Amino acid sequence: MTATHGLAPRSVPEHEATAPTVPDTPRSPGGRWRARNMVVLGGSMIVDGSESGLVNALFPVIAASLGLATSALGILSASSRLIGSVAGPTWVFLARKFGRKAVLATATGFWGLWAVAAGLAQSFVQLVVLYTIAAAGVAAAHAIVPEVIGDSYEDRKRGRVVGWLYGGAAAGSSVLAPVIAQLANIEDGWRYGFFLFGGINVVFGVLILLFYRDPGTGAGEAQLSSLSQAQRDAESTITWARVRSLVRIPSFVVLLVSRLLSSHLLLAAFGVTLLVQEFGFDTATAAVVMSPFGVGYLAGTVAGGLLADALHRLSPDHGRVALLQVAQALFAAVAYVTTQIAFDGIAPYLVLFGLIGATMGLNPGVNRPLVMAVVPPELRGAAFAIFVSIVESVGFAVYTLLAGFLADSYGLQAVMLWLVVGLMTLNAAFLTALYRPYVKDSRALVAELERRAHAAAGETPDA
Repeated sequence: MTATHGLAPRSVPEHEATAPTVPDTPRSPGGRWRARNMVVLGGSMIVDGSESGLVNALFPVIAASLGLATSALGILSASSRLIGSVAGPTWVFLARKFGRKAVLATATGFWGLWAVAAGLAQSFVQLVVLYTIAAAGVAAAHAIVPEVIGDSYEDRKRGRVVGWLYGGAAAGSSVLAPVIAQLANIEDGWRYGFFLFGGINVVFGVLILLFYRDPGTGAGEAQLSSLSQAQRDAESTITWARVRSLVRIPSFVVLLVSRLLSSHLLLAAFGVTLLVQEFGFDTATAAVVMSPFGVGYLAGTVAGGLLADALHRLSPDHGRVALLQVAQALFAAVAYVTTQIAFDGIAPYLVLFGLIGATMGLNPGVNRPLVMAVVPPELRGAAFAIFVSIVESVGFAVYTLLAGFLADSYGLQAVMLWLVVGLMTLNAAFLTALYRPYVKDSRALVAELERRAHAAAGETPDA
């Protein structure tokens, strides 16, 4: 497979080459605006995460309320992720057409009205339909937020920014986890949870409209820093040929397969139900583990992002790849102890779920910058739509459906052993295939960005 970014050299008209070299101030990724962007986007992600976690944490009481089997959790989780495989690319397309600000405000904000409607569901069919529609909005953040980070920050800072953003979102959700757990003690408390988080989402839609400023495509690339936004946009036209060129980037293909093998989200989805069904805890007690899980995820994403950037400075070719591989192996080891060994009391599980969150949290600060390092700026939205919204969503949907139905026959403990511990161990071994192509693909992108900068300046690169 030959690495290519699908971007043929292009002559630049004289009026473009002589355009102002300083981007317009409102679209510049300056510290004030990009920090404000991260705050409002992170806040909306906290609400999205809490809304998704509501079903996982309170499923036992939802099941009791609507008369459901364990397989129903698999159906709910799968449907919410499958819709993302369609919604994610759709939001990216709409963002290119109408702007990221409008799409983010709609999808991660005002779309919360569907969550409010889900709280009114009177049957399992109604709940599946309304919860699935509500989950379509979450897919926008999965695809667009990493693209915004790539356009706002240079490569050497992306790991820590991803870590702080995703970790902060997880920490916010963990703070809300005890509140969600207490809803199990209130009649129809799960319905109030949907009302609450759906309403807060709408508030964040307004905040995004008021405070978000888009940095512009390619604004985070050091090689393009001297170009105006018009000059960057001149090379950023999206065609289907360019989107198809993503599958000709070997590193991206390896990362896609690894994402397909990533079953770690199963433990987050079924963890509370596992503690209730296999280890005998009541729902309110078991749901408390989601709080240390969120704290651990925060620690993992922040530490993972900082460590990924540090390793990248030490070894640009191999540092981030090695950390991603180690993260999968560590998660598999902790998952085995958590799911296969019975402990007295909830305290050991609080610690273990904290470690589960930490090892899972290592991933965003590593895999997002890896994708950004091999994919051109204008294709990152499409790349993350494929990476998260399609591949991860389809894989997770298959795993959750399979886990739900197998759990009815064999129990969740056996499911966790094979579908979580086993697959994540395989994933760690598979990532060995990333080392060689990543070196070639990351260097190819740097060369392409330098070519653009020279072309815009009317220069010929040195041979």
